Amino acid sequence: MATMTISLPDRMKEWVEEQVEAGDYASSSDYLRDLVRRDREEKDARLQALRSKIEASLASGRSSKSIAEIIAEGERIARERGLIHG
Repeated sequence: MATMTISLPDRMKEWVEEQVEAGDYASSSDYLRDLVRRDREEKDARLQALRSKIEASLASGRSSKSIAEIIAEGERIARERGLIHG
């Protein structure tokens, strides 16, 4: 196993130490390994979800909507979600 030295602000270091002291992790290394593992799993899941959406869109064929209709629908959805105003 490789060794890595990292620097953390005091508050972050204290947080890691608290997690170890609480018994959730055997060591600070164990805590950081878990964070990296969960980060990788989350990114893999997001990538798989994106791939699934791309596959579904390719399988659905061509749209009968015009580009203007597609843009208008996207803007409507974005407004409904509060992403844009106007």
